[in-house]
Amino acid sequence: MKTPQIAFAALALALATTAAAQNLRSQIVGTWDFVVAEVKAPDGKISYPFGKSPKGMLIFTFDGHFAQVHVGDVPKIASNNRLKGTPEEYAAIMQGSLSVFGTYAVDEAKKTVTYKIVSSTFPNWEGESQTRTIDKLTADEFVNTNPNVAGGRGSASNFYTRAKQAGR
Repeated sequence: MKTPQIAFAALALALATTAAAQNLRSQIVGTWDFVVAEVKAPDGKISYPFGKSPKGMLIFTFDGHFAQVHVGDVPKIASNNRLKGTPEEYAAIMQGSLSVFGTYAVDEAKKTVTYKIVSSTFPNWEGESQTRTIDKLTADEFVNTNPNVAGGRGSASNFYTRAKQAGR
């Protein structure tokens, strides 16, 4: 290969790498730590369905799968057996947590991510498609908004930070 051809090949590779880095889909791939969910009601009131210090994660795989786990301040089951909780314990756990998984697609032009839900701890969502706007996406922060939270409660903005690599 001649020097101009090598230079052209290097430039083409650099441009392709830069373009890929700007692609929303490639930017969301990975593991995100859940920071907080804020629900804004139609009257403007803000609530935190998982509390102000929840735990959880959101994972997007390269091949188009996702898993989301949001857990608030849920009670431990007194019996120490997950199959023998009280109705009150089960109600608090259901109300304070949400897990969902399936596949996803990103619309670059609209800046949205659509979840095709395979299953969820809220079974009514099974088989649904839900679209969220991508409000912020940097190397370290991701914010998306579900514009129509079930039951007409308003819109929910979910805040995440990039998970640190294990062992670091």
